[in-house]
Amino acid sequence: MPTKPSFPRDAFAGTAEYYVRYRLPYPASLVRDLIARAGAAPSDRLLDLACGPGRATFPLAGSFREAWAIDLEPEMIEIARREAAGRGAANITWMVGRAEELDAPPGSFGLVTAGDAFHRLDQPVVARLALRWLRPGGRMAILGSRGLMSSGAPWQQVAAQVMRRYSRLDAASVPAAPGRDEGVERMELALREARFAEVASYPFVEPYDWTVDAIVGNLFSTSVCSKRALGGSADAFAAELKTALLAHDARGLYHEEAPFGYTLGRRPA
Repeated sequence: MPTKPSFPRDAFAGTAEYYVRYRLPYPASLVRDLIARAGAAPSDRLLDLACGPGRATFPLAGSFREAWAIDLEPEMIEIARREAAGRGAANITWMVGRAEELDAPPGSFGLVTAGDAFHRLDQPVVARLALRWLRPGGRMAILGSRGLMSSGAPWQQVAAQVMRRYSRLDAASVPAAPGRDEGVERMELALREARFAEVASYPFVEPYDWTVDAIVGNLFSTSVCSKRALGGSADAFAAELKTALLAHDARGLYHEEAPFGYTLGRRPA
């Protein structure tokens, strides 16, 4: 069943700089496919929920007249605003707040998105709100990636062993089992229960070669291995992880077929 969030309000405090630098961008092929399937007109408005520093907002906003983006973390919004100024992206309105409490006019968006964040939201509430916020025929898209430890490659198993010794949540360090992603099933169910039509999911894979520093930085961008979560052990964690990875492969490059995807539903006319 769709779930309510269990994340503390400050789960990603102190991670924004690492998030911007070390999280993989959504593949261009995914963005193009989503824009085409969403069928949004250039005159439409985009709403990006739990937007973080704009990882989904920026690649999508250029296809819309206007974009709204909201996140609970002021640090994320501050960095997003700074990035928008540097890009000259003047059509985005950035807001600090809970997606569940956003006051948005009914029927005013062509596309509502949540990128790698739907699990942090009250899914039934947000899905029902999105249905109200969308114009008839508008879409909601839930974008996602499986995370750095998800593919179960040998180097990822090495990193997971180090994570188990330091992370607050052991489950976060265990590579996901192959096969159908239960998170995708929950997202599809949340949209169907909110009465979205034509609910379907679309997977994408992007090859990527990680460096040791990028792996450490990516993990520092997560809630379970942020410097704040690790406390005084952050430097020791980084050093041990680098040593373990280089012992596994001294070349310092670690390949991944990084999994991405999105789930899309349409508001009935």
